[in-house]
Amino acid sequence: MAKFIVLVGDGMADYPIEELGMRTPLEAARTPNMDFIAKNGTLGQAKTIPDKMTPASDVANLSILGYDPKKYYTGRGPLEAANLGIELKEDDVAFRCNLITAAGDTLLDYSAGHIKSAEAEKLIKFLDQKLGTNKMRFYPGISYRHLLLVKNGAELKLHNLKCLPPHDIAGQSIKKNLPKGDNADLIIKLMQDSREILDKHEINHVRLDLKENPANMIWLWGQGKKPDMPKFMDKFGLSGSVISAVDLIKGLGRILGLGVINVPGATGYYDTDYLAKAKAAIKSLEKNDFIFVHVEAPDEAGHNGDLREKLTAIERFDQLVVGPLLEYCKTIDDFRIMALPDHATPIALKTHTAEIIPFAIYGKDIPAKDFLNYSEKEAQKSELYFENGYQLMEYFIRGKTDNA
Repeated sequence: MAKFIVLVGDGMADYPIEELGMRTPLEAARTPNMDFIAKNGTLGQAKTIPDKMTPASDVANLSILGYDPKKYYTGRGPLEAANLGIELKEDDVAFRCNLITAAGDTLLDYSAGHIKSAEAEKLIKFLDQKLGTNKMRFYPGISYRHLLLVKNGAELKLHNLKCLPPHDIAGQSIKKNLPKGDNADLIIKLMQDSREILDKHEINHVRLDLKENPANMIWLWGQGKKPDMPKFMDKFGLSGSVISAVDLIKGLGRILGLGVINVPGATGYYDTDYLAKAKAAIKSLEKNDFIFVHVEAPDEAGHNGDLREKLTAIERFDQLVVGPLLEYCKTIDDFRIMALPDHATPIALKTHTAEIIPFAIYGKDIPAKDFLNYSEKEAQKSELYFENGYQLMEYFIRGKTDNA
């Protein structure tokens, strides 16, 4: 049975940067393994963010996995709830809940200094004791990423609120960017009340003493209702797993019926254990036909506007994830391997954009097209383009497209 390997470097795509001689990070970084895939296989482009949809990782990864976001996407919160084992009823609404650093009216840091999970869990549980009710419950996740569940929230039209991602408004006014829509005051009050409660917590006193950003407020966004999607096996006939450090990807995997592999040392940040993810992927392929490996680090570097860390993250992704899986492919006859970003996270903008992304595929029945390397510019030379990004998976697996 053929093996299918999808490797996603979140937010790797970027714009040309003057400091790099007007090259993008993908062009400037040392990526011999992704270059090998491009030279010995093919390059192409895909539009993973449909028109009029927010260029977010949930939308983009849904596209990559072969599902039309316009048809199946309901919000980020429900996907993360699935990974936390929280069962949503039809009218429940789940919100992503970031721990942030607020300073006056400024959203200073969307991640509260990338707070460690142990500290964050204590803060979220404390917040649930103070603000939680039989209608509203807070659930701890990983680092700064957590969840709020509102029972029967759809009756209040909370899923229709306009809520901005905190990483898009870092350094901006809190008041000007609060949720808008019917009953938004309920969500705004929770956010404001959280600040008074978290400001006084001992953990934040210690963080300030250590000159670390305090997790002194929550930011609620990414809300949605329970999605209804066909299983990956039913759609593509493959058994498989996902590997990621973030609840979003793992929750999406659970909803699609894919196994979720929790890798020790996978942090969702610069210090993630890249090689452990690759080893876990290879082990999974001993029993399964499909693996989806997601690495968050390049995206975090993009949000932080940190060029050095983005280059490092791309090079580690290539060396420690793509490299070992390419070596594994040499031991089998029938395989296809694909490397790509889900979306762009340009250093200059510190946020996601909806640009077309480059992908590289190598393996059985993929003729070499003699591309020079893996980069945005080189991919633009390819005639292989998917206006509907969700059709890429069908092509990757079966060599054709499907409009379903």
